[in-house]
Amino acid sequence: MTLVIDFGRRLLALLALIALIPVNLVIALLLRFLQGKGVLFRQSRSGYRGSTFTLVKFRTMRDLRDANGQLLDDAVRVTGIGTFLRKSRLDELPSLWNVVTGDIAIVGPRPLLPDTIASLGERGVRRGSVHPGLTGWAQVSGNTLLSLDEKIDLDLWYIDNGNWQTDLGILVSTISVMVAGEKRKRRLS
Repeated sequence: MTLVIDFGRRLLALLALIALIPVNLVIALLLRFLQGKGVLFRQSRSGYRGSTFTLVKFRTMRDLRDANGQLLDDAVRVTGIGTFLRKSRLDELPSLWNVVTGDIAIVGPRPLLPDTIASLGERGVRRGSVHPGLTGWAQVSGNTLLSLDEKIDLDLWYIDNGNWQTDLGILVSTISVMVAGEKRKRRLS
């Protein structure tokens, strides 16, 4: 049964990628024109059972550095189109490829940096007991409005209590977040 579900989510992601080719092309062209070379952002993330993989997203920031070569704050580096892509979650469209390859699921805790997972200790290990997702409970419950601890608590709640009905609710809520923006939920679990 698990193989059937895995195949189904990969096939669904592939069909979505194909259907969204025109949208991805428009975004890529806009990024190339407005930000220059390098329309994709790639970063190593922690996946299922601690394995690492390369997450792919649209690039939303410039590589601006200070005199010492250190990256400037995100707020300075995010571009206008980057802000729009982040708020609308369209920067995540290339991550559908990570679903196709089996690195992530459609719904699950968002993949974090390996150092972040390591710093969480046992909570990080528990969080890695499921595949990370393109969207998740913490993302529809406030995401950037939440602290890391709040997000991890929500991820662990999802791991303990999630099911197909929860996943369906998260998918519907994700569309709402894409259209209306992030809002912190009053009750987080």
